[in-house]
Amino acid sequence: MRMPLCMRECQETIALLEEPLPTYHYRCKNCGYDFTEHQSFDDAPITVCPECHEEQVRKVYSAVPIEFKGHGFYRTDGGSGSSTK
Repeated sequence: MRMPLCMRECQETIALLEEPLPTYHYRCKNCGYDFTEHQSFDDAPITVCPECHEEQVRKVYSAVPIEFKGHGFYRTDGGSGSSTK
């Protein structure tokens, strides 16, 4: 019979199986090739395109999706419903 792992054992097992790394989006200015790479914060940015082999690769930055849940973002947001002027 197989016994379930406790939360700590699960987390330790997952940490051993995969090291979470940030994903970076790159695009080549020369050929337009888009690609993503998992890299450590300490790794140097990729500069050479894997398709055309030119040094025209740049990171692509985009907006990060964010969702605020609840009645307000700040402690005064949402208030008690009455407004004072």
